[in-house]
Amino acid sequence: MKENIIPHTYQISLQDRRKANNHNSLLLWFTGLSGSGKSTIANVVEQKLFQQGIKTYTLDGDNIRKGINKDLTFAPEDRTENIRRIAEVSNLMIDAGLVVLAAFVSPYKKDRQNIRSIVKDANFVEVYINTSVEECERRDVKGLYKKARSGEIKNMTGISAPYEAPENPDIEIKTENESIEEAVQKILNYIKPILNI
Repeated sequence: MKENIIPHTYQISLQDRRKANNHNSLLLWFTGLSGSGKSTIANVVEQKLFQQGIKTYTLDGDNIRKGINKDLTFAPEDRTENIRRIAEVSNLMIDAGLVVLAAFVSPYKKDRQNIRSIVKDANFVEVYINTSVEECERRDVKGLYKKARSGEIKNMTGISAPYEAPENPDIEIKTENESIEEAVQKILNYIKPILNI
């Protein structure tokens, strides 16, 4: 069946889209425990980029699981498929010339490595939102840790399921020591040369 799939060659290229947008496209991948601050920081980064005329789009765990990945559970193999699909969607958005901000726990190193291979290394920026499980549990914005402790939630990353922290992230944010403003500035300083703005 796969031998019958023949990609069509279109006339507008990625370079054309980037030139029209006046900036490069890339994937900013925010990884960290639930409640670490991924979505909060990604949201502010997107606002700052948008204010500068950068074409952006944010993909977020809860939103994706209500739509394109609503058929997936939190079992390890489904987590892997969840991340693979998001990487493929991100790759299309990069090709469309956008700066994609993706905020996902993405607990497994092999899955994050797979994202890098799908979107290509040059288009991938890994942002590790390094917040201790104790601090995330103290914040417990969505009440998930309380539910996990009481046994209502199985496979909760950091409690009953592992989180494999990035060893060499492009950017590491320690939210217990850095403010949101400092984190956002650190990310913007890193990506501006890549975006060519």
